[in-house]
Amino acid sequence: MFAVWRSRALNHSTFCLIVSLAMADFLVGCLAIPLAVLEGMKIETSFSLCLFISCVLIVPLQASLLNLLAIALDRCLRVCIPFMYKSTVNKRRSWILAGVCWILACLLGFIPMFGWYNHDTLKKLNSTSLNCEFQAVISESYMVNFIFFVVFIPPLVIMIALYCYIFFKIRSLSRGKAGVAESEAYIHKEHKLAFSLVLVLVLFVVCWLPLNIMHTFNFYSQNTQVSSYVMYLGVILSHANSVVNPVVYAFKVPKIRAEFSKIWRRVTGSWQQEERIGRTPEIQTPASDGNICQVDLSAGH
Repeated sequence: MFAVWRSRALNHSTFCLIVSLAMADFLVGCLAIPLAVLEGMKIETSFSLCLFISCVLIVPLQASLLNLLAIALDRCLRVCIPFMYKSTVNKRRSWILAGVCWILACLLGFIPMFGWYNHDTLKKLNSTSLNCEFQAVISESYMVNFIFFVVFIPPLVIMIALYCYIFFKIRSLSRGKAGVAESEAYIHKEHKLAFSLVLVLVLFVVCWLPLNIMHTFNFYSQNTQVSSYVMYLGVILSHANSVVNPVVYAFKVPKIRAEFSKIWRRVTGSWQQEERIGRTPEIQTPASDGNICQVDLSAGH
């Protein structure tokens, strides 16, 4: 997020949505992972508090998915209506779209707080508290029939269709405008950015699909259940997506990569300068009054 802000890329609508996606990754790291660790420790809480914590864990997934869909729509408009794009999709509208994505993510993630939770656990409670676990309070029906089949699969299919169309459109444009330097540069830039965003989408699917499949298997299987250890591995894999995404931004998106390089050079340059200053010897020379004075050899640099 800092790199995008430093590069002034926020003037471009796509990068507003990329920042919104990066914010979801940031929340996973600073909020979702610590809360998931607490649930893994099975701390004793009230049912309502455990349900709230579990809902918070769901929100970044929905935010990431909706922001990825918004980015795919933005790229499709960029390729399909290049001359009307800037007047149609501006920075203000992009931020509004990002805000809508987050509002929808919160509404979808907190649905269990309004009654779609695991009623069996609540019926079995002999006290006002329980050992907090995600599966103990969140309904498998909600995770499978709603989150996976309604919220996850349809946007994923739409995004795959959009990116297939984008690459088809870019390919047809490259054939039609071969030899025109400006057009070729534009097409090449759009192709590189689209490829980078597809990579982000693929990593999202690879990291989140196994966990959703495990929930589906547990819900529909009557005799066999996925072990808790395998479920934990699925949770770790899903959270790893938020670690991988910034690496993709840093290496695959040119503007962000250039700003990361500047930040890295500045940080390492300052560190190396401090090291040189710290290692510079001080020479004691006699002053005119007979006292000893110290001369720092780095002063002349």
